[in-house]
Amino acid sequence: MNSNKVVTISDVADKAGVSKSTVSQYLNNRFEYMGEQTKLRVAEAVEELGYQPNIVARSLKQKTSTTIGVIVANISHEFSTEIVRSVEKYCNESNFHIIVCNAEDDPEKEKKYIEMLRAKQVDGIIVFPTSTNKELYQSLNLENYPMVFIDRYVPDVNVSAIMLDNAKASSLAVEEFTRLGYERLGIVTNSTVNNVTPRIERIDGFSEALAENQLEIYESYIKGVNIEDFPRELENMMTSRDRPDALLAGNDLALIEVLKYAKNNQISIPEDLGVIGIDDVSFASFYNPEITTIAQPTEEMGEKAAKLLLDQIMNRAESSPQIHRFEPTLIKRLSCTEQGGKEYEGTF
Repeated sequence: MNSNKVVTISDVADKAGVSKSTVSQYLNNRFEYMGEQTKLRVAEAVEELGYQPNIVARSLKQKTSTTIGVIVANISHEFSTEIVRSVEKYCNESNFHIIVCNAEDDPEKEKKYIEMLRAKQVDGIIVFPTSTNKELYQSLNLENYPMVFIDRYVPDVNVSAIMLDNAKASSLAVEEFTRLGYERLGIVTNSTVNNVTPRIERIDGFSEALAENQLEIYESYIKGVNIEDFPRELENMMTSRDRPDALLAGNDLALIEVLKYAKNNQISIPEDLGVIGIDDVSFASFYNPEITTIAQPTEEMGEKAAKLLLDQIMNRAESSPQIHRFEPTLIKRLSCTEQGGKEYEGTF
């Protein structure tokens, strides 16, 4: 054939000796009533002719873009990248594509990304909500636009959300510190100004766990601050008269700041300071000492978010939106040890 001629679905049908509807069914993976020989002839015709489906035309005809948007709060979080990887895997297996946007915890940027994704006619959105765009979420909800929240939820917005049991994550850390003999405990995480759900829940869960374990609550050791303020807040804590003997880092970025501060100020872990981080970051197992962490089941969480969204798109949604909570897991390593010295026998 003329190499300059655009190959059409009719050309493929003629080459394979089938109807255009059969070729269309093949291209859309609808093989229920198609014999193996027919599939083989169509596949060979597509390959020989170099046929490329017109994705835009197909989207207009089927009224779907087979594309979703994923808006993460901060792509710097390893948690976010792991969730995106899991979402992409599930969507790819379902013949959907994803567009990833990084809102950087900025409500205005998040709003612009939502508007952009709508303009591109994506079929739905998975979002780590900043919580301050409540009216925008409500308007999308009223349109029955497919949407799933992940890592956070927004009160009074009726959207399914994928969440860690954040209170339990903090409780696991407090119980581990207590079991090992630490008494003056603190928690540091990112700013709570915008009422970001996991940060609030982890701090509240931490305070509740202290009370349950009959430990004194040191309010000055419970901090939710902007990332640039971490060095100053850690300095205030660690130079106080009764400085904390153990810290819970509320997420991976907080953990990095704690480790940087300890290194820069010759604070030995775990001898001078026990440390646990929420999120099992990739470097936790080979940092010296290895870092005890609270792991989130990111693969399962991302897959669940993607499934919920695609079910909405395919009109198979839940009867009513729900908050789906996932269990945290304590991974014991060497950054907090009994009496600051005894080592664990392996990783659990």
